Amino acid sequence: MYDAEKEYTISEVSELTGYPAHVIRYYEKEFELDIPRNNANHRYYTYKELEIYNYIKALQEKGFTNKQIKLIMSSPEILVSNGETAVTTLFNKETEIVPNTTEICRLLKELISEELRPILIEKADISLRIVTELKDEVTRLRNEISNNERDVLICENIKLKMKIKEKSYEVVELKDKLKKEQEANKGIFTKFFGRK
Repeated sequence: MYDAEKEYTISEVSELTGYPAHVIRYYEKEFELDIPRNNANHRYYTYKELEIYNYIKALQEKGFTNKQIKLIMSSPEILVSNGETAVTTLFNKETEIVPNTTEICRLLKELISEELRPILIEKADISLRIVTELKDEVTRLRNEISNNERDVLICENIKLKMKIKEKSYEVVELKDKLKKEQEANKGIFTKFFGRK
């Protein structure tokens, strides 16, 4: 298959796996692969890394997402139905999926349905109560804001009315002053011109 002693370049790995070089670098980060580097800090690949990339490719071809593949690679043991049955690995050495995948999915679905349904119902009730409390609080705050705004508007209205009264008094005073000045001026004209 692969030479166990050979160090492959990224272009050779690309040719052997069918992945472009940028995808190989991306998968290094995506799947947290520890790719060895030489003294010049260049990546090199051994048969071990080639097997990992082929393993990823086989899983993708079987319909697994990168997230699922990452989970499978990080924890090859999955406990099913209270730990009585354990699937120690989903794949054999040739990276073929064990035909029992459908059964595993069914068991997981049942487990989720049986164990999570009461928790989800309880959480839904709690969430509904919290939403109702928040709605009531929002209504209370709106009313409080409306009352505060109304009070502010009333105060502003009173202040404006008082200013209008003050200005009215000033206008009356100015009119009186103007009338007195006109009468005083009238008296001066009469003195000078002798008319009334």
